[in-house]
Amino acid sequence: MKSYNDLDIYQLSLDLFFRVHPASLLLPKYELYELGSQVRRSSDSVVSNIVEGYGRKRYKAEFIRFLVFSHGSCLETKNHLFKISRLYKGVVPSIDVFIEEYDILGAKIFTFIKYVEENWK
Repeated sequence: MKSYNDLDIYQLSLDLFFRVHPASLLLPKYELYELGSQVRRSSDSVVSNIVEGYGRKRYKAEFIRFLVFSHGSCLETKNHLFKISRLYKGVVPSIDVFIEEYDILGAKIFTFIKYVEENWK
């Protein structure tokens, strides 16, 4: 692994960010700076924490710490998406797909954390 770009969790989280961000802009105007902003920021945080953690990979505990932050942001994003799906049913296309994909991403991040804990030197 030469770069964070080689990480599957990075690629998946970046792809989801680029899809969720514009979808969040479909929310009603009064919600753009509330729940819309929350989902945009948490979605970005998933990706950003993977990158920052990778930048600290020399220190195993720091790498794990940022991966845990990323996992937490993944769960937060999933929760925001769930709220949007209930409050604004039909407003954001593919929201259920996003929720499912963040669920898969969360499991992959968790698995990668376990890998780093057990195998990182």
